[in-house]
Amino acid sequence: MTTHERMTRMYAHQEADRIPITDGPWAGTINRWIREGMPRNADWRDFFGVDKIERISVDVSPQYERRIIEDNDRFFVEETAMGATIKYLKGEDTTPEFLDFKIHSSARWEEAKARINHDSGRIDWSFLEKNLPRWRAEGRWVEASFTFGFDITHSWVVGTETLLIALLLEPEWAVDMFHTLVDANIALFDQIWDKGYRFDGITFCDDMGYKNNQFFSIDTYRELVKPAHKKAMDWAANHGIHRHLHSCGYVEPFIPDLLEIGLEGLNPLEVKAGMDPLHLKRAFGDRLVLHGGVNAVLWDKPAEIMAEIERVVPVMKEAGGYIFSSDHSIPNTVSLSSFRDIVERVKRMGAY
Repeated sequence: MTTHERMTRMYAHQEADRIPITDGPWAGTINRWIREGMPRNADWRDFFGVDKIERISVDVSPQYERRIIEDNDRFFVEETAMGATIKYLKGEDTTPEFLDFKIHSSARWEEAKARINHDSGRIDWSFLEKNLPRWRAEGRWVEASFTFGFDITHSWVVGTETLLIALLLEPEWAVDMFHTLVDANIALFDQIWDKGYRFDGITFCDDMGYKNNQFFSIDTYRELVKPAHKKAMDWAANHGIHRHLHSCGYVEPFIPDLLEIGLEGLNPLEVKAGMDPLHLKRAFGDRLVLHGGVNAVLWDKPAEIMAEIERVVPVMKEAGGYIFSSDHSIPNTVSLSSFRDIVERVKRMGAY
């Protein structure tokens, strides 16, 4: 079966030849695998025989000038199109440090908002023309990646502290940011759809939790965040395509509301934050495609990760509705041989 056929069956909560397998290795992980024998020009997904999920995106930023403002042997500092100033340590697998944001008040947001338009130049038409027909012909699964919501806004637009305060003291500003960005996504993806390009669903990243808790209450979610989520999911449903959310942390309390507005797939089911994939399968597995839920902390411990796969996968695959991945990504502590063993075990345990 192709990836598209497997994924279609998972979203229909039906069995396939096996569960889909996907993940996100770090740059250092890829380089390690190359050192250990993977051809340098290989697509790692082909090398290991896992599924191919592709994403297309559009530019909804204020299009501030991107520039490097400092660069030395240890790090570089970049100003982004969203207006964030970010410090990156030089190395394969480093975490960026957000230093500053151009948008730090509702007044500055109004200036930025005026720069966000729906011009077709914000779409990479040559990329679509080159890749999307080929992906479709090869049976890959293609998703439109929407950029909006709490996570995008606090991470890339205004900063965490600013947004959390705004949710309490200037909620109309927070709501305007959420809706301005989701409306820009919809307007631009409408243009792509109207040109005849087709994709299988939308996905968006909106991390709303941390360890054992959420960044805001369920009431705040319902009043301020949920309407923007619903707008995106309504758009996808009206186009007959699927709805998938990546939300790190402990987000189980939001799941009933997300199902109510049409969510179909949830990732990454972060175990170390308190998400229990087997419980989620029992509680929501007949209505929600569960994607992930295999503790990334265990992936460099061969005996423990194999035991976890054998514990989790047979339950999660029941009646379809499951996509295998870690609950975060693949760290560079995972060797080529270890990952090959993981894939082989998942294919065996995830077969129907």
